[in-house]
Amino acid sequence: MSDIDEPSGGDPARGGDQSSRKSGLSRRTLVFGGIAVGGLAVLGGGALVYREVRRAAGPEGSWVKLSPIVPLPESSPGATSPAFEQPGADTTVAVWAHADDDIIFANPHLAGIIASGATLRTVFVTAGDAGRGLEYAKLREAGIRAAYDDMRGSSEPWDEKQITLLSGARVTRFVPSDDDRLSITVLRLPDGNLSAKGFPATGDAGLTQLINGTVPALQPIDDGPTLDSGRLSQTVAELIHAGRPDRVTTNVPHESAFARGDHPDHSCVGSLVRTVAATAGVAAEAITYYIGYPSQHQPPNVLGADLDAKVAAYQTYAAHDPVVTCDSAAACLAQPGFGQWLRRSYPKTDGELQLH
Repeated sequence: MSDIDEPSGGDPARGGDQSSRKSGLSRRTLVFGGIAVGGLAVLGGGALVYREVRRAAGPEGSWVKLSPIVPLPESSPGATSPAFEQPGADTTVAVWAHADDDIIFANPHLAGIIASGATLRTVFVTAGDAGRGLEYAKLREAGIRAAYDDMRGSSEPWDEKQITLLSGARVTRFVPSDDDRLSITVLRLPDGNLSAKGFPATGDAGLTQLINGTVPALQPIDDGPTLDSGRLSQTVAELIHAGRPDRVTTNVPHESAFARGDHPDHSCVGSLVRTVAATAGVAAEAITYYIGYPSQHQPPNVLGADLDAKVAAYQTYAAHDPVVTCDSAAACLAQPGFGQWLRRSYPKTDGELQLH
């Protein structure tokens, strides 16, 4: 879930009482990175905009029309990718917009995959950087690795390597040194912002502008090769195909009724996966889409021990993300937006997306 800024042309994002998030933070002015901005703090990379700290609802993203994504030729992705990973038993390839989408929206299913001994290949398309740069993005990546360690019960180090794909994209892959059935691959494209307008630090551009053709290409924040929309589709298809999945999980796509109010990056990634999956050898019925921000409007359905484990993994992640750090399970559950999402997880099949 990344950066949340105030939408342009829509209702402001809604914040809430942050006093439970960090002990000692009780004043109406919020501070991040040494910068206080009156009664309004714009916090990125998983945080909320807190306009009125007493309001408790989670955010809603701007609704921006998205151009149809052009399907890839049926022959794509073709040759064996340098990103190829040996398929294991019951392989899932999970493609998400931001580091933490999976632990918030797809748990407890995510933890179940890991606990079962099945194979999980995770891909994060954007850096979730909120315009704060590569070092902040790397903190989020470290947090996700720590959350996976929490779920798998190991703290052994992760190996890291860069891979140049057939598409021309460059990705960074992390694999636990003691468990190669898991991997995390990051593309590090710039965060698109809750407003779908990007951030000044990354050229006011993100996935929405790329897909809509208002920018010709995006530059990853780690200075990897630029990607136009066609190359991005090829990259996502190649990474899915490289995992040889039995099933795929991802964000809800833009064309679903459940995408209204979601982060625009979530919708873009869901639509990309839905469009390119067939050329990656994945049937529509093998894809599961998880509702993002709008899940807060559904009844709570993660309870008891499942909720405890889900919050523990999130708290482990949040300890690495200075924007959303919470020092107890109760504090994590009290975070506006996050508390609602943690108590919910709503998967949808293609036939349940309510497409428009």
